[in-house]
Amino acid sequence: MQTNQLVLLFCTVILLLGLAAFFAGRTKASRVRSGGGKMFAQPDQYAWFAVLSTAGPAIVVGAVGAFIMLLLGADIPTFYLLAASLVVSAAGLVVGLAQVRADFHARQAIEKVIRLALASAALISIFTTFGILISIISEAIRFFQMHSFWEFITGTTWSPGDSFLAAAGRGDGGGAQFGSVPLFAGTFMITAVAMLVAVPVGLFSAVYMSEYAPSKVRTIAKPVLEVLAGIPTVVYGFFAAITVAPIIVDVAGFLGLEASYNNALAPGIVMGIMIIPFISSLSDDVINSVPDTMRQGSLALGMTKGETIRDVVIPAALPGIISASLLGVSRAMGETMIVVMAAGMRPNLTANPLEDMTTVTVRIVAALTGDQEFESAETLSAFALGLVLFAVTLTLNLVSVLMIRRFREKYRVNNL
Repeated sequence: MQTNQLVLLFCTVILLLGLAAFFAGRTKASRVRSGGGKMFAQPDQYAWFAVLSTAGPAIVVGAVGAFIMLLLGADIPTFYLLAASLVVSAAGLVVGLAQVRADFHARQAIEKVIRLALASAALISIFTTFGILISIISEAIRFFQMHSFWEFITGTTWSPGDSFLAAAGRGDGGGAQFGSVPLFAGTFMITAVAMLVAVPVGLFSAVYMSEYAPSKVRTIAKPVLEVLAGIPTVVYGFFAAITVAPIIVDVAGFLGLEASYNNALAPGIVMGIMIIPFISSLSDDVINSVPDTMRQGSLALGMTKGETIRDVVIPAALPGIISASLLGVSRAMGETMIVVMAAGMRPNLTANPLEDMTTVTVRIVAALTGDQEFESAETLSAFALGLVLFAVTLTLNLVSVLMIRRFREKYRVNNL
């Protein structure tokens, strides 16, 4: 039989065994209770414990076998793996039904299984993060064996040259330069423009909708604002390249300035518009979570509504607002399509947002696409850029956690 047929047969058998375990467990529990025995759980809870005893071990065996085959490269025949899972499932069915007795706490056992499943989910997310980090570091080390790390983080010229030909044995790659400063400068420039647009507009709209807007206006305005989050980034890219960039060029010409049609200002503005729903929606939820007693106490002391919002509500909600803003920063630093379409792909170290520049993510995409040799320095540079970008975002998150913790302590002390 083919693998797909075996998997389908396995799922069918497990489903049938689970149904058999449920009805058999409930029937046995009902019979024990009707016989006058004092039970610590309901019959359905014993039935679900029997289901977990039947399906759980089989799923674990199958997952472990798949993990061994995919990550460790072991060759385990699918038929034997599924057969072992079914044997374990049948044994679990027998054990689960044997536990249906008056002195067994089925509810506590189910809760332990649920806690174990939740802990496993948390560990999966943690291990996934470490797996991503290890995969990036392993390839970045190969790049830094070809080019100096110090040159990479301090160099001001990004010019891969013929490094991809050198990996194929058709060049020496001697003219390649991998200075990442222009890429990170472009990333920070566009991100800063985006946040200058998104934070004030998003925060002010959140304050209006949570503190001033009537319920009818809020019911309509908030969903309409959140529609912006569902627009594809390529549409934002079209808007930035076709509409916003020409407007910036015309305005700059009117002011006597020279602007390129591929400039950093256009994608920054459009990216800020894209991030507004994230900051607005999260800030609105945080502001609404501030207790009304704080507002009422402030008003009772004679403060106006505006003063209450400025001096009481916003400080109480500031940790959440900072978190929302940093989420927007991470979203802006990881954006690619808008930058490609409106800012260009040329690494350009400049402080003028009216000139073209590019970002780290754009160069990562460019390095990993096309007919590039994977062993070339240009391709491996994508992992080095990803590693540094990961370190930058991790540092931002750590700084934000420290800021939030310090502000909470300060706010708590001031309110004692």
